[in-house]
Amino acid sequence: MSIATAVTSAPSLELKIVEDATCTFCGCVCDDIDLHVKGNRIVEAKQACVLGKAWFLNHHIENEPDARIDGQPASYEQAIERAADILTNAKYPITYGLSDTTSEAQRVAVAITDWIGGMIDTTTSVCHGPTGMAFQGVGEVTSTLGEIRNRADYILFWGGNPAESHPRHFMKYSLMPKSEELPNGRKDRTAVLIDVRKTKSAKACDIFLQIKPRSDFELAWAMRLLAKGLDPDPSVETKTGISIKTLREVVEGMIQASYGAILFGMGVTMTRGKHFNAGAVLALARDMNKHTRWVAKPMRGHGNVTGADQVVTWSTGYPFGVNLCRGYPRFNPGEFTTSDLLARGEADAAMIIASDPMSNFNQPARDHLKSIPVITLDPKMSETARIAAVAFTTATYGINVAGTVYRMDDVPLPLRPAFESPYWSDFKVLKTLEKRVREKLAEKRGGVMV
Repeated sequence: MSIATAVTSAPSLELKIVEDATCTFCGCVCDDIDLHVKGNRIVEAKQACVLGKAWFLNHHIENEPDARIDGQPASYEQAIERAADILTNAKYPITYGLSDTTSEAQRVAVAITDWIGGMIDTTTSVCHGPTGMAFQGVGEVTSTLGEIRNRADYILFWGGNPAESHPRHFMKYSLMPKSEELPNGRKDRTAVLIDVRKTKSAKACDIFLQIKPRSDFELAWAMRLLAKGLDPDPSVETKTGISIKTLREVVEGMIQASYGAILFGMGVTMTRGKHFNAGAVLALARDMNKHTRWVAKPMRGHGNVTGADQVVTWSTGYPFGVNLCRGYPRFNPGEFTTSDLLARGEADAAMIIASDPMSNFNQPARDHLKSIPVITLDPKMSETARIAAVAFTTATYGINVAGTVYRMDDVPLPLRPAFESPYWSDFKVLKTLEKRVREKLAEKRGGVMV
C-alpha cells in the first residue's frame, strides 16, 4: 500500500472563501470565521482572534507517513492490524484524550473501549474534572452564551483570564455586545474579576478582588452567607485578603442585577479544594436565584472538550474516568483517571487520541507510558507519538475534517472544513479499528461477533 508523505499534486491556487467556519482552538468555538483559502493553505481568517489566526494560518499538511509502527513508516492497514492486536490482547487498556477531535470520533472511541473492556478518560480529568464532580453534588444553574450575551448585566469572572485564554469572549459573548435589553453594551454591565494576581482581564473589569491563593472556597462561602443575609466570621478577611465590607458591596450589586453570570476557570478547579471550590461557586449561583436570575458556567479550554464530556456522559452515564472492565460503567476519579492509573503503573496499553500526555503528565505517569504499547492518533508528531508503538497521522478537525463539536455552553455546532487532507480522519481510523477489534474478539470467542 502507498504511504502518503506529502500532497502529491500541486493544488489549485484559486481563492476559495469558506464562510462561517468554526474555530476549534478554544472552548468559545466561534462559528463566524471567514476563511480565505489558496490551495492547501489558509491565507486569511477574518473575525478570528489572535489565537484563532495562529491556529488557521499556521496550519499545513504534515510531511509524515500515514502511520508508523515502532517508528518505521507503515500503511493505515498495517497500523490498524497492529493496533487491534495491542487492544485485544491488553488486560487493562485505557483510552485517553478526545478533546481535540469531533464528537463522531469520540463516540467510536467510547465504543472501542467498551468492546475491549477498558477505561475511557478525557483531558477533563486534568482541568475541569472537579467541576464535573461538583455538578453531581450541587447541580448547575445554566444557560447558553447567547443568553449571557443578551441579558447579563452583572458578570463575575473567577479564577480565569479570558483576555488571554479566550480573546473573543469579552467581545462576542460577555462584556461588549449590545442587545435589546442592554442597548449600551459595556456601559450597561458591571464586571468583577476574582483572581490571585492582576492579569490583563483586570483592566477590562470594574472591580478586581485579588484574593490570597487557595482561599476560593472560603470566599465563595462568605458570599453565600451574605446572600442569605448572614454575617461571615471576621476571620474570612485574614484568610482571603478581602474585607467583608468589600464583599458585601459586591454581593449587594449581584442582588440588584437583573441577570448575572459567574464564569469560572481552572484557578477554581486546580487549587486546594478542587471540586469543593467548584461546588461552592455553583451553590453561590443557585443561592442568588432567591433574589434574581443567576447562572454559572465553566470556561472550557480545548475546542471540543465539552463535546468529550457530553459524548462520554450520554454513552456511560459519567463524564470522564470511566471503568468499563466489568461490562458496566464505574466512575471514581483518582482511581480510574489516566494520570493516576499510569503513575501507579496499572494500565498495560493506551490509546491516546488528539492529546499529548508525554508533554504534561507527571514523571511517574510518563515513565510508565513509555513502558507499555501506546497507540496515538494525532495530526502532528507529538512527544507521545514519538514513543508510540503505533502512531497514526490524521487530518485536523475543523480545518480538514467536517463533524460536530460542542461549545463551552453545551451547544453543538457543525464544522466547515477549509480543504481536504491526504490523511484519514480520526473517525475513519477509529471506525476501521473498531471493525477489526470486533473481528479479532470474535475469533477469540469462537467466531461469535461481539
